[in-house]
Amino acid sequence: MTLRRIAYVVNAFPRISETFIAGELAELGRRGVEFRVLSLNVPPEELRHEVVTRARLFERTVYDTRQFSTVLREFAPQLLHAHFATEPAAAARTLAADLQVPFTFTAHGYDVYRRPPADLADRAQAAAAVVTVSAANAGHLVGTFGVSPSRVRVIACGVDTTRFRPNGCPQEPPTIVCVARLKPVKNLGVLLQACAHLLERGVEFRCVIVGDGPCRGELLAERRRLGLDQVVTFGGAASQRDVLAWWQRARSAVLTSSSEGMPVCLMEAAACGVPAVATAVGGVPELIEDGHTGLLVPPGDARAVAEALERLLRDPALAARLGAAARRRAEQRFSVVRQVDRLVALWTDLLGNGKAL
Repeated sequence: MTLRRIAYVVNAFPRISETFIAGELAELGRRGVEFRVLSLNVPPEELRHEVVTRARLFERTVYDTRQFSTVLREFAPQLLHAHFATEPAAAARTLAADLQVPFTFTAHGYDVYRRPPADLADRAQAAAAVVTVSAANAGHLVGTFGVSPSRVRVIACGVDTTRFRPNGCPQEPPTIVCVARLKPVKNLGVLLQACAHLLERGVEFRCVIVGDGPCRGELLAERRRLGLDQVVTFGGAASQRDVLAWWQRARSAVLTSSSEGMPVCLMEAAACGVPAVATAVGGVPELIEDGHTGLLVPPGDARAVAEALERLLRDPALAARLGAAARRRAEQRFSVVRQVDRLVALWTDLLGNGKAL
């Protein structure tokens, strides 16, 4: 059975930090799949990524939860899909039961490791299938929550590799770019300490941290304390166009998180031919091949981050070689086209079987 109509349930759409949902929907629309987006909340940010307007995603988004059932009855989706195992998966389960159609959900990061729902295993059992973004996540779902391996499908998020691509114009001095929410899990204090080590070693560089969040004040204070005001810039939340511009100027990407599912920011960097220095947590080692497409370091080790960054900053030939390999890997494994190919194949299989996996 061909997938023609699907409804998504999400926490808040569109979120500036969840470009993967907008990209996924835009690719479905490009293929002629009709969809509706049920947003449980109004997004808090005013900034919007261009893809939301370009793909006319607002026009297919409903924010009034009281209208969800009516909208779904009129739209008659063949299947519901939720992003995140938390409130969206619970809502999709209820709505799908009312419509007597299957539902699936994608589990990402915080909903697997830091704030999983107490009944996650029950939600997984009720779903036709559980999608998750990394093999590390899948192992955690099976080992910690007892989810049956047969119900789990690993499908990484993807990026638009036709848009995110190298432009051959890296910036001088060599620029380190970090795209991350300013939250404790991103461990950005470690990045600031690594930048202080680089200064001590006489390395010429600039570091740009793109993103916003609750830790901004304390990070600004730490930047000042470490004497980094002249080399570290906090760029705030940015549109996809601006993020792309930063990646295309970067010598290296960096991510110092203590926990991750499968970070899309590093996929974007790779697609732009930018090697990354990142902590080996969650699905990151599945994204970065250490020594081939980037460099992996232990979590919480500022000196290891500094040493890895110094290698790329002082050796542009090494950075270029790793960046070219990262671009090839992104095209082969992490394009949004490949991602949606696999999602549509899964959903088509479910609809054809007429039952859960």
